[in-house]
This record gives sequence, structure tokens and C-alpha cells, in this order.
Amino acid sequence: MTRFRQRVLAVSRPVTLTLASALLLINLAVILYGVFMRYLVGGAPIWTDELSRFLIIGSVMLAAGAVWVEGGHMRVALIERLLPARLTRLLHLYQWLLTLLLATAGALFSYRYALSVAMFTTSGLGISRTLPMLSLPIGFALLAWQAFWYGPGPLPSQTEETA
Repeated sequence: MTRFRQRVLAVSRPVTLTLASALLLINLAVILYGVFMRYLVGGAPIWTDELSRFLIIGSVMLAAGAVWVEGGHMRVALIERLLPARLTRLLHLYQWLLTLLLATAGALFSYRYALSVAMFTTSGLGISRTLPMLSLPIGFALLAWQAFWYGPGPLPSQTEETA
């Protein structure tokens, strides 16, 4: 089972990071277009700011699960180093279950919210608010998915390198 879990993560992490990177590149193009239009042409379309905001939120939500699995998120692992091995394993199980619970709840609640705002449109793009809001349940679901397959083990620690 461990090998299967590693394969699932080896596929899902690069896919989500690639999609998040693509959204960031599109965001960069939108921002540059808005800057070009505002300062060189004389006026930027209103939709550039709104689309940029939606793209950055979407890219962060897509990358959240992969960053969690890599241990690249911000956390303090002091307690893990101070506890005995048996309690450390219990703490890892607790952290894993809490992450699964919060990510799943976030996916469900944000999905219900995204559907509830379907009748409203965005001010700049003129599209249903449901479309940009769906990045939240998708991101939370991907976080739950990747945390589930990672399992209740210790997360990798990012250490600061001195130059």
C-alpha cells in the first residue's frame, strides 16, 4: 500500500503544481496587460484586476495540498522534537486527522457557498460568482486528497540554510 500511496502522490503533486504554475503565468500576463493598457494606452479594462485576484486565489488553492505534502508550508515543529517517539506518532496522527477533517469540511462548506452565489455576477467579468468561487472547494478537496494519501506520518521539515 505504501508504494501505491507514493505513486498517487507522485502523479497528483506535479499535476496540481503545474496547474497552479499555469494560473500564475496567466495571472502575470493579465497583470502585464493591465499595466500596459493603464500606463501606455491610457486606461485598463476593469476586468484585469478582478481576473488577477481570482487567478491568484485559484493558484494558491491548487498548490496548497502539494505544499502541505512537501512540508513547504509554515509550521513550528518544536513540539515534535521534544516529545518521546510514542507521543510524536500520536501527534502526527492528530495533525493528519485534523488536516483531513478541516480540508474536507472546507471543501463541503465552500462548495455549498459557491453554489449559493450562482445568481450573482462579478462586477468586472460579468460571470457568475460560482465560477471563481469553485477554486475554494477544489483546492480544499485536493488538500484532503493529498493529505489522505500522504498518511499520518511526519511531514518533511524545511530547514533554513545559512550562507
